[in-house]
Amino acid sequence: MSDIPLEMLFAILAVLLVLSAFFSSSETALMSLNRYRLRHLARSGRRSARLATKLLDRPDRILGVILLGNNFVNILAASLATVIALELYGEGAVGPASLLLTLVVLIFSEVAPKTLAALHPERIAFPAAWPLAVLLRLLYPLVWAVNTVANATLRLFRVDPRGSGEENLSREELRSVVNEAGTLIPRRHQKMLLNILDLEKATVEDIMVPRNEIVGIDVTDDWDEIVTQLATSQHTRLPVFRESIDDVHGILHLRRIIPDLTSQRLTREQLLEHVDPVYFIPEGTRLHTQLVNFQRQHCRVGMVVDEYGDIMGLVALEDILEEIVGEFTTDPAAHSRHLRPLESGGYLAQGSISVRELNRALDWDLPTDGPRTLNGLILEHLQSIPEPGTSLLVHGFPVTIVQTQDNKVKTAEIQPRAVRPRRRRTE
Repeated sequence: MSDIPLEMLFAILAVLLVLSAFFSSSETALMSLNRYRLRHLARSGRRSARLATKLLDRPDRILGVILLGNNFVNILAASLATVIALELYGEGAVGPASLLLTLVVLIFSEVAPKTLAALHPERIAFPAAWPLAVLLRLLYPLVWAVNTVANATLRLFRVDPRGSGEENLSREELRSVVNEAGTLIPRRHQKMLLNILDLEKATVEDIMVPRNEIVGIDVTDDWDEIVTQLATSQHTRLPVFRESIDDVHGILHLRRIIPDLTSQRLTREQLLEHVDPVYFIPEGTRLHTQLVNFQRQHCRVGMVVDEYGDIMGLVALEDILEEIVGEFTTDPAAHSRHLRPLESGGYLAQGSISVRELNRALDWDLPTDGPRTLNGLILEHLQSIPEPGTSLLVHGFPVTIVQTQDNKVKTAEIQPRAVRPRRRRTE
């Protein structure tokens, strides 16, 4: 190399440092790619993404060619730096030249390129995929030999180098992805996606209308009372039963009887003719399963029954949809049938309000793995039937009993502000 001008040697050294930076940044960029976004871009037809996906299908091969190239140019750069030092200052400059080259490689060919690649992996990985694919094809015999030895070493430690690159997200991991989507997904849509994930945690008992609150038509009532109830009903579908909800005949869709009702031609027999068969739902059915069942059965209302066949409550398709999209009102707390806002800033809540409805209406985080109603939470906390005027903290939220009836809390005043326990001062 003594015949090569120093200017040429410095130029070659600079090219080698650039190549070292290329290999270093390519390695970090390819390994930092978001695999799910990469698959999306590949399916969308982006050729660079397809090539990067193909390279990452065998990470041992792409890493082999990158490390081969990186080590080769670094060793060549070290040898070239030694030659330059000898020609300029003699043997005494070899040590300082090696130290200087190490610092230059570390800063300009390792840390800086890898940091850039970690911050912008797609901008580095996609263009780099093309020359790396060419190098892999040219150096394949050497890469194969290196990988064979490396993979054999891995197998000694029971590591499969051909392990699938597929990554499956758990429900909690997917929840984290949705939460961290930021502005990519509107906040309301994020909440809907999270609610869909939560459907597997809830059952029909969590959202059903309890049997003592079911509004239906008792065919044994006076006919004038039935007509009045039909004309003033706030529901489009009503269960029809005889004396007790346990003797339910079916579900009546009011739209079918409106013509006869308005013309006063409706009779008790005609009403029973328009009743649809009852769809029964076993207790413990998960909401996501029930949503699919409603779709398969082409049904919108079902009666929840326990293991003995007794009716526990009623569930409608709209109740499940509200678990996903929220209440169909602008102010869920103000329009909830179980909550009434007070001038003091609190709410008058019925004891039968479900914990899930309370959490959704007031944006609370009460536990849903225990009692399903506010009455249940209070009784679990006190272990007795409270007297009106009793005040307590339910998971940090102030609750005052307003009215009790028989063996349950009928109404209670709640404050939407959690009270944190005071820290004791230490002397």
